[in-house]
Amino acid sequence: MHIITLTSDWTEHDYYVASVKGSILSRCPEATIIDISHRIRPFNTAQAAFVVRNSFHRFPEGSVHIIAVSTEPGKGGQLLAARKNNHFFLCADNGLLGLLGDPEPDLVVALKEQPADRQASFVSLNIFAGAACALATGKSLEEMGEPAGQYERQVPLRAAIENNTITGSVIYIDSYSNAITNISKELFERVGRGQAFQIFVQSKHYMINRINQHYHETPPGELLAIFNSAGLLEIAIRNGNAASLLKLNTSSSIRIEFKEN
Repeated sequence: MHIITLTSDWTEHDYYVASVKGSILSRCPEATIIDISHRIRPFNTAQAAFVVRNSFHRFPEGSVHIIAVSTEPGKGGQLLAARKNNHFFLCADNGLLGLLGDPEPDLVVALKEQPADRQASFVSLNIFAGAACALATGKSLEEMGEPAGQYERQVPLRAAIENNTITGSVIYIDSYSNAITNISKELFERVGRGQAFQIFVQSKHYMINRINQHYHETPPGELLAIFNSAGLLEIAIRNGNAASLLKLNTSSSIRIEFKEN
């Protein structure tokens, strides 16, 4: 089975998704194409990386992931193919690979085929579709290009620790308007060591002092905190829209203060 996934900022209303899928199937009819998301905000590489980072490892090893967000390389930029955790990734040299988190890719190559003038406006159709089929059908990454010694590296925003306090940020708003933070369950337990705590959302006006195991533990309309399936702290309102009602966005701060026993 040759699995190729697509993540883009195109939306489903344009012809772009269908064009890339058609191009892939024309080259490798046996491919299985999976849409991860086509609702990434335009040019938002951090959002794209978050979605792919928390989903790609659920696919079989050897899957190829096209990340079609901000794909037109800047001046001096390049198109990249990378191997990480026995998965392959195709993206522009725009910092996305680093935003996928640890570990670092085993190998990153600059694709031999780079945008010519006629190709620059639709890189995913003209280059990534063919590269994905080549990788999915067994072509080695080493054959796809030369090692990319220099490429843009960005890292995910990390929560800060000071004394008995964790200061994190909202990094993603999901379709339920829940606010997902960069505070992991592992970090919470390591710093907290079982101590009582208070979670402050934006300011001291909104405070939570317990972690739910299930959403239904909190009455409808009330604020709650829960560690989600990605192991990240999530702020929600049961049967409500937390981000909208609390005016949260991806720059909002979340602070956890632990009280020494």
